[in-house]
Amino acid sequence: MTGSPRFVVVLLVLSSASTAPPASANVVDSSPSGFTIENSAIVPVNAVTVWDALVHEVDSWWPKDHSWWGKESKFTIDARAGGCFCEITGDRQAQHLQVVFVNPPTLLRMTGALGPMQGMGLSGVLEWRLQTTAGGTRITLWYRAGGYTPDDLRNLAPTVDRVQALQLGGLASYLKEQSAKPAPAPPPR
Repeated sequence: MTGSPRFVVVLLVLSSASTAPPASANVVDSSPSGFTIENSAIVPVNAVTVWDALVHEVDSWWPKDHSWWGKESKFTIDARAGGCFCEITGDRQAQHLQVVFVNPPTLLRMTGALGPMQGMGLSGVLEWRLQTTAGGTRITLWYRAGGYTPDDLRNLAPTVDRVQALQLGGLASYLKEQSAKPAPAPPPR
């Protein structure tokens, strides 16, 4: 592999993620200047419940080891055009992505570059796609990234795919855990 030392460090940091990906993970395409990935999982809850967890409970399921400041970080998604997928820890703040399209409970589209790709000058489009299926909802995390870099982005695509699988896996696991909890008892009369 050829490329800058920074690119090699980014690959090593991203590849340190180790969790089984969801049922479906795929580098759809890649070239020296970009790539498209798609990961999907089916969860046993309806799309409205998925949407609510996606946009209102992101801090509960986003893997903290894929943040700038670890466990002390707080993640939020302001699900409106121009809104922010942000990470905040006191005065330290990061805009991971900007919301550009909101169609509850089926599609949330954001633009930007996640993690170390910001510093590489890349940009991307990330979509959370929700589709009702028998027994629940299929969640698809689709991401296309590219831009100028002296490095061959084909080498980065599989690692980003694994990291995105972890992020989708965090949401899917959270939803499965929440759906397994017994319903609260009704208040006494």
